[in-house]
Amino acid sequence: MLPTFTGSVLVVGDVMEDIIVQPAGPMVRGSDVPAKIRTLPGGSGANQAMWLADCGVPVSFLARVGANDLDRYQTLFAARGVTPLLSADPERETGRLVTLLDTDGERSFFTDRGANLALGLAGLKPDLLEGIGLVHISGYSFFEPGPRAAMRQLMAAAKAANIPVSVDPASTGFLASVGADNFRAWTQGAALVFPNQEEAAFLSGAKDTEAQIRALGESYDLVVLKRGEAGAMAGNRQGILASAPALRIKALDSTGAGDAFMAGFVAALYEGASLAHCLERGNTAGARAAAQFGGQPVAV
Repeated sequence: MLPTFTGSVLVVGDVMEDIIVQPAGPMVRGSDVPAKIRTLPGGSGANQAMWLADCGVPVSFLARVGANDLDRYQTLFAARGVTPLLSADPERETGRLVTLLDTDGERSFFTDRGANLALGLAGLKPDLLEGIGLVHISGYSFFEPGPRAAMRQLMAAAKAANIPVSVDPASTGFLASVGADNFRAWTQGAALVFPNQEEAAFLSGAKDTEAQIRALGESYDLVVLKRGEAGAMAGNRQGILASAPALRIKALDSTGAGDAFMAGFVAALYEGASLAHCLERGNTAGARAAAQFGGQPVAV
């Protein structure tokens, strides 16, 4: 059953400085390769919040940045329609991510999570969830003990207030470091989960798509599976409930495509759309993200 909600979305996750490297050809060990290098704002949680605002959904964003960057990021998020709930870290710098793009638009990451490692709930007002209709948590916030404890506390508070929670598993590399069983136990009971193909296979232990959805449906009310060029599917413990084909585009940079998909899906959900239409809106937003450089919607 699709969760329904009114009010705004609270997104919790990472802020990163994305350094995107697009080589003109294969890397040559010990030598130079011409490349285009861009520095853009990023981070899965930040991307999701930006795309939600771009899709017309009221959204606030809880994150942690280096103290020197606090004013800049508060201004950036507010200017794009996101209510910033940022804390400043006096010791750690804002997280940084180097993205190496292949010629087909696929990417590899080198990550320094910086201030994100100290994300917590201390100092926040007790009315944090007032007016919130959905809490969305980026999986990166579960990979370190401190942020994980805060996220589990937040999930418990949301459950007590009858606010649905959605989770994005975020990264197979980090999931492997904590274990599939642990991650599922920490996020058990979420109304929505948004894995990609690799994450679904790892978390479920199954190879077949429907088996993955059925297995994950034991932990989450609705499994929304992002499959890239193969489109998207959604289902629960009973199996696949709906699917939608991907749009055919020329991908420039897949960074943020999954984040945009989530935003498109939730935007349709916010409007009371059917499950099939939610998947279609997700695919449309994901395609738009893949057709541009960087993980956040380009300002117009």
